[in-house]
Amino acid sequence: MAQPGMPIWAADDEIEEDFQGVDLNMAIGNYGQNGLYDEVQSRIDEAALLAVQQQMQQQAAFAQIPDQVKRFIVHFHQAVLNNNLEEITVAYESGWNRLTEKFYAKTEWPEAEIIAPLVNDDPIFLILYRELYYRHVYSRLQPNIDDRFHSYENSCELFNYLLNSDEPVTLELPEQWLWDIIDEFIYQFQSYCVWRSRVKSKSDEELILLQEAASQGVWSAYSVLNVLYSLIQKSKINEYIVAQQEGKNEEEIAEIVGEYGVRPLYRMLGYFSIIGLLRVHTMLGDFTLALKVMENVELNPKAQFTRVTACLVSTYYYVGFCYIMLRRYMDAIRGYLSILNFILRMRQYHTRSYQYDQINKTADRMYALFAVCNALAPSRIDDNILNTAKEKFGEQFTKMQRGEEGIAAFEELFLYACPKFISANPPPYDDPDALTAYVDDPPTEPAQRHLALFLADVRAQAPVPTLRSFLKLYTSLDASKLAGFLDADEEEMVQQMMVMKQASRCVSRVGGEKGLLEGAVRPTSDLDFSIDENMLHMVESTVGRRYAGWFIRSTENAQRVLDTLKNSPLAIPTKSVAANGQGTDGAAEQPAAPRAGGQKVAWGGVKVA
Repeated sequence: MAQPGMPIWAADDEIEEDFQGVDLNMAIGNYGQNGLYDEVQSRIDEAALLAVQQQMQQQAAFAQIPDQVKRFIVHFHQAVLNNNLEEITVAYESGWNRLTEKFYAKTEWPEAEIIAPLVNDDPIFLILYRELYYRHVYSRLQPNIDDRFHSYENSCELFNYLLNSDEPVTLELPEQWLWDIIDEFIYQFQSYCVWRSRVKSKSDEELILLQEAASQGVWSAYSVLNVLYSLIQKSKINEYIVAQQEGKNEEEIAEIVGEYGVRPLYRMLGYFSIIGLLRVHTMLGDFTLALKVMENVELNPKAQFTRVTACLVSTYYYVGFCYIMLRRYMDAIRGYLSILNFILRMRQYHTRSYQYDQINKTADRMYALFAVCNALAPSRIDDNILNTAKEKFGEQFTKMQRGEEGIAAFEELFLYACPKFISANPPPYDDPDALTAYVDDPPTEPAQRHLALFLADVRAQAPVPTLRSFLKLYTSLDASKLAGFLDADEEEMVQQMMVMKQASRCVSRVGGEKGLLEGAVRPTSDLDFSIDENMLHMVESTVGRRYAGWFIRSTENAQRVLDTLKNSPLAIPTKSVAANGQGTDGAAEQPAAPRAGGQKVAWGGVKVA
């Protein structure tokens, strides 16, 4: 052992003697020997490391969330937990949009995993939050392929939660949000179908992912239709509508629709799913089936969907377009007149809605379709709507009256106002040869196919405006003379007359029919004719002007003028004095006392007798 005061390094020999029986390798270990640090590092669990890194990133992202947004999410979550419809509505329609404009106008909201600690990892609220998150991505930003797949997965989680529960869920949401869920689900499906059909812009990795997605049915037409039909069946909404129309009381209706159908959540989702089916079948080009699914829904102001303005406008838009493609122009005109007048009357209230711009865009498309219908089936209609349509599309409106020259105007308005058609089948991603042929010779776009069908009918009716202009000038006319006007032989002229006869009548709802497909053949023109050997006999039916609408508008205008006058401040009267400013004695003349008698006028003064 080292002596006191001896340096430690001077006692090496004695240390070696004390430790001669000890395995130094075992005692010391292999720290830092032979470069074994790399082997230790390779044994670290990479998944755990990634989890730690992800957690650190989430903590950093959480710290960057503004306090105002955190308070909003906590409040929003509490309102959903309590099923407080009033607070949910305010948070959904006002709070979310206001904070979006302030903090996330050009960027994404925080991901659901980041805000999860604020809501105690509530899975239902996180599903609803993701629904808002992806809707914001689709509307304000450009979704990538991951966003498209994840939004589909989130929609599946939401609908599985609603449809596969053993009993009705206790969740309550505002009607506006329920409509937006169905509407956005269909919009994302439409956006995905359009995006996947653009094969040339896809990378090899995206092509592989799209092939896997197609095999799994991601955003397939079947999966979307299955969700909508399942919601209708679960809620028994058609049975509910029929029972209401038959005048049954609430107890009888509850017995018919069951425990799911009595819940407002399922009832309104079922109702909006019917409108969603109308939209999906229209985008797929099945216009008859689109109207068939609406057979129990009444298009009147008392229908339930009128409480959500966006749903009401969308319903009339798609129903009217289906009528156009089925050549039922009078039914389309009648529907567009109804909804466009409604929008004009309710315009001041629409400005309060966060969907004000979307409603106006849909209204403009309906004005374009209304102008098309009026050109193909001219009739006496509301001057107010007609004048507005002429203001918006005056140039096309004039061209469409010129027969063959107006084909381009019909095409322009149709492409502007038609829905975004989609193809139900994806490109052949699973077959490289077929995919190459698809890229080299792509199929016709769905919108172009429907445009070709529509323009075929328009071209067939091209001679009609010219014929009408001649026939309106006569009560009887020789066929050879009319043929001379048209620079055509009599046989060709008779064919054009038959085309005009066919174009002047179509199937239309007379009134009282339940289904939208019901109707009878009715004339659509105020000009009719008959052919007796070589003579044409024309009859023009004159309809007296409808003064009710004119009086109503004039009365409303007079009432507005009167209200403006009543609310305007009165002018302060000036004191009248003598012409020279003084009396004969040099004193100022006293003003005359006001007249005590006389009839009082409406605003409190005195009317001089």
